[in-house]
Amino acid sequence: MVPHILDLIGVAVFAISGALAAGRKHLDLLGVMVIAVVTAIGGGTLRDVLLDRHPVFWIESPIYLSVILGSALLTVVYTKFFKPPHKSLLVADAFGLALFSISGAQIAEQLQLANLLIIVMGTITGSAGGVIRDVLLVNIPVILRRGRIYATAAIVGIAMYLLLQGLGMAQFWAELLGMTVVASLRLAAIIWGLMLPIFSLSDTPVDS
Repeated sequence: MVPHILDLIGVAVFAISGALAAGRKHLDLLGVMVIAVVTAIGGGTLRDVLLDRHPVFWIESPIYLSVILGSALLTVVYTKFFKPPHKSLLVADAFGLALFSISGAQIAEQLQLANLLIIVMGTITGSAGGVIRDVLLVNIPVILRRGRIYATAAIVGIAMYLLLQGLGMAQFWAELLGMTVVASLRLAAIIWGLMLPIFSLSDTPVDS
């Protein structure tokens, strides 16, 4: 039940971020809905395909599409009357990343996968939808922007979730703290420009 609730909240938040991104590209209502849908279900769909889960989550339970379309439509209506904050897209995306990363990790956990695979599947669930959104909108995907902490936040948060459970903490508190870590790291990157070290090679040839 908890992973299902997290998924519903996650798709709603990601649908909002998708609708905001589409609005900034001046798409029509259909375009907004398409971007909201692919943002919200892209990561979970890829996860289910890789894990050979049939049917994929949103086909098995069409309520996901209803939540996505409703959230996107409400976002469109809201922005007609109120201007969203400048960084609202990034903030919505941060909370979607936190929710989907942990819920995706829990689905992989239920299949009794190794911890490394749980981290990978949770990270894919949280970040792949945003990558698809950015590619369709002809933006550099957030996950690939230089030094920005995005997938790293998901990896650290999921690892914390697994570690806390391994130490005997109840799953509810472990998932709550795991989501807090993901969201906090991502928000820190947005607010304070927290970055990973940059790897770069000089174009100057080295004399042999």
